[in-house]
Amino acid sequence: MYEFSLPRIPLGAGVEAALDWLTMVLSPLTRAFSEIVELGIEGIVDGLSLIPPVILVVLIALLSWKLATRGVAIFALIGLLFVWNINLWSATLSTIALVLISTIIAVALGVPLGIIAGLSERFHAIVKPILDFMQTMPAFVYLIPAIPFFGLGPVAAAFATVIFSIPPAIRLTALGIRQIDAEMIEASEAFGTTTMQKLVKVQLPLALPTIMAGVNQTIMLALSMVVIAAMIGAGGLGGEVWRAIQRLRPGQGFEAGLAVVIIAMLLDRITQHITQKQRTG
Repeated sequence: MYEFSLPRIPLGAGVEAALDWLTMVLSPLTRAFSEIVELGIEGIVDGLSLIPPVILVVLIALLSWKLATRGVAIFALIGLLFVWNINLWSATLSTIALVLISTIIAVALGVPLGIIAGLSERFHAIVKPILDFMQTMPAFVYLIPAIPFFGLGPVAAAFATVIFSIPPAIRLTALGIRQIDAEMIEASEAFGTTTMQKLVKVQLPLALPTIMAGVNQTIMLALSMVVIAAMIGAGGLGGEVWRAIQRLRPGQGFEAGLAVVIIAMLLDRITQHITQKQRTG
């Protein structure tokens, strides 16, 4: 019996060829990026490691009180002392450093792109399906291009984390600018403001709470991806979880997972309170 079949589209081979070509062409840039990110991660970890854990925990609690509330400060004090007590302090510092570096890069790239998307209808129409694609792609897929570009290690993890966590920064920045009342824009234009003045003095201040919500989501996604990126040598708390899985140690994995939850809740509460202050202020 004759069976009709369409020729297979060589998508996978095309992706591999494209990655090989990009790896060869972009190797000078990837080397420079690797050096900068690696220095940044090592600098943060080394700097924080110089401070005794108890003193650093107290400083973080005081900062949490300043940025959020007394309840968040108490949670930070108890939670971080617990992390130190179960001997996960060093891994926690590595995870925090990787999250900070990844978030800074994601926000530095995402907010300007979001501003352009908020101001340009054409650019927004182009970037929207790309963001939809990025947010629905399984997180593990982002590890694949990171390896040929940067090899195994924290730099590859940072690259995958930035790509995975950048969509909320772009999307919510664009949303914040696009949802500003047209009357506010017309009023600023009536006073003769230039495009840059209108952006800096009117649109960005009004959109700042929404932008901060995007930063909050970027941090949360970065933290979740850092754990997954332990599969390519990210280390930190994700590395502890991954080793526990490999060695069938559920207790060790639960401890590392609980430490991740504590860091995530702390960062979430701080950024949420900053966003609330922007809305009410």
